[in-house]
Amino acid sequence: AGAAIALPLLDAMNPAGVAWGQTAAGKTPHRLVFVGFPHGAVMRHWKPEETGRDYTMTRILEPLAPYREHMTIVTGLRNKPAESPEPHEFIERTWLSCVSPKQAGVIGPDAGVTADQFAARHIGQETRIPSLELTTSLRGAQLAWRTPLQSLPQEVNPRNVFYRLFGQGDNEAERATILKETGSILDRVMAQAASLQGKLGGTDRAAGGVYLDSVREIELRVQMAATADNSALDIPEAPIGVPNDLDTHFALMFDLMALALQADLTRVITFSMDREASMRTYNNLSISEAFHPLSHHANDPGKQDRLAVIQNYHSKVFARFVDRMGKTPEGNGSLLDHSMVLYGSNMSDSNRHNNDPLPSAILGHAKGRIKGGQHLHYPQDSKHANLLLTLLERTEIPIESIGDSDDALSEV
Repeated sequence: AGAAIALPLLDAMNPAGVAWGQTAAGKTPHRLVFVGFPHGAVMRHWKPEETGRDYTMTRILEPLAPYREHMTIVTGLRNKPAESPEPHEFIERTWLSCVSPKQAGVIGPDAGVTADQFAARHIGQETRIPSLELTTSLRGAQLAWRTPLQSLPQEVNPRNVFYRLFGQGDNEAERATILKETGSILDRVMAQAASLQGKLGGTDRAAGGVYLDSVREIELRVQMAATADNSALDIPEAPIGVPNDLDTHFALMFDLMALALQADLTRVITFSMDREASMRTYNNLSISEAFHPLSHHANDPGKQDRLAVIQNYHSKVFARFVDRMGKTPEGNGSLLDHSMVLYGSNMSDSNRHNNDPLPSAILGHAKGRIKGGQHLHYPQDSKHANLLLTLLERTEIPIESIGDSDDALSEV
């Protein structure tokens, strides 16, 4: 039947003129993952009393105790640009940028671009997927911003994530067939499009050129997928869809994240465990109150205790991801040894909607660039943006500042 692909709307289509990887041999790559949870933390159950290496593990972070030597707890940081009378939207948007939406793109061309997307520009260009944005919230969140005005949508369906990572098809034989057909379609479309270019006017040629560049990038990434050796991976059959069971949903998403990193399909991931103002109920924890109303605890000890149960649960499902990375050998260590994962929230006390002090923990050693095994507490008004700058610097991203940062955190 032939091959076809959608084209951009060109002037020539409207007579009225309406405007229309792989790594180097023997070298492990840098990987940067951001896992965010909404509604902050009950800080007395997050922040250890002691600083340094000999701290007592707290209630919320206890599930991560087996990876204590891989964990750096960072407390005392403030994200002042996130402070607003419109807290929930600002909190999602500013966690990884430290730039008020009112200033996005105003104080500089990259003001409002998030840390993950700075990383994607540099360490994401050698993989088929420069960055992966995921969530378990049906409505999604807005953590990743490619430009000051363009957020990247998050995928909630594990089946769609699976297809994006490994190609369409429910098993290896179907994926191989579909991938081969996709490659030949692109070849044929590119030849037809090149012929069309010679018949277009200057404006249309420019627009078509930009579009063809995008098609060529897709073609390159398809070819990379076709030549990738996944023989060492235990790839399951494709998930059915969005699970009704929350445990299963978290497990699928975290397993797909680990597979994507292991296969070097991507090196940059953002994952929202839920969205701000979430009305999710945690019946699996025998908590019937919706998450957001419960977060307005009015300092009621019973409500704070139930919140801490939810926050401990988030750490528990996250810990399974950390455990899998820690047990995945790579080079002279593990996937976790060579990666860096920021686990935290852009809110502190959910009853006050404040952004000071934020709960943050780093998992992984970033190929020896993160010390691990310590609790670092910084003085009042220390900047959360300095933590983001530190993570980017330790991943060898050539960036001088992000948001309102002014210095990296050398102690990390």
